[in-house]
Amino acid sequence: MNNSEGNLSLHHNNSKNDLEELEIKLLLQGLFEWCGYDFRNYAYQSIKRRIWHRVHEENLDTITELLNKVLHDPQVLQRLVGDFSIHVTEMFRDPLFFLHFREKIVPLLRTYPSIRIWHAGCSTGEEVYSMAILLHEAGLLEKTKIYATDINANALSAAKKGLFPLNNMKKYTNNYLQAGGERAFSDYYNVMNDGVKFHSFLSKNVIFTQHNLVTDRSFNEFHVILCRNVLIYFNKTLQKKVHKLFHESLCMFGVLGLGDKETISYMEVTDCYKGISSKHKLYQKIK
Repeated sequence: MNNSEGNLSLHHNNSKNDLEELEIKLLLQGLFEWCGYDFRNYAYQSIKRRIWHRVHEENLDTITELLNKVLHDPQVLQRLVGDFSIHVTEMFRDPLFFLHFREKIVPLLRTYPSIRIWHAGCSTGEEVYSMAILLHEAGLLEKTKIYATDINANALSAAKKGLFPLNNMKKYTNNYLQAGGERAFSDYYNVMNDGVKFHSFLSKNVIFTQHNLVTDRSFNEFHVILCRNVLIYFNKTLQKKVHKLFHESLCMFGVLGLGDKETISYMEVTDCYKGISSKHKLYQKIK
């Protein structure tokens, strides 16, 4: 291959990458302007994978074709938004987080006459029911309101039902016991065919509602905000914006709980918190 052919090939590859980036930018801008969904500051590689997954699932060839479909077919739009919503969750995920919550945060919550907790990005609700069980065992569930929010309406609908696959229960039981569970985990659900349904008293004080962390504002003042393994999918600009939202939404001495790969370090609000259990990502607002 001579130099001119090599340069042409390199130019072609660069052009292809540039074109892909432009198409992604147009798709995300179109989503924002047409529907109000703002994914423009999600981590690029993660969003790119999900876009190409949807292109292939819809039997399309290009991202531009997907944009056309999204603008004209509401079902394709919902499928794409569903792809962008992260559903990697389980009950009592990272059990030591819940154990430390039980040991360090519950005594603080006992001092409040009523408790407000926000589960931001609750997905299909496994961690919401986990927290409800923990609070029930601490005798605090009756005086607690849990606001469980997600951008994905289908995930919220699943969360409201409290139905989960039976074959997940062995793992969830192990998680529960490691998290300091005090009873038989099976006391909290009934088996129905190949699934289980958690008892309705666990969700009696839970409000499931749509909320977009990117575009929506604070809607209450909370004693606890849990947002675990959501921020890792946002770029730094968006992480800073969401941390500002959480700081505004927490009462003084309120508690923020993050996922094991997330941190408040390098954020503008870092100095507003002290670590209660920094290893397990529990922080208390001090200013």
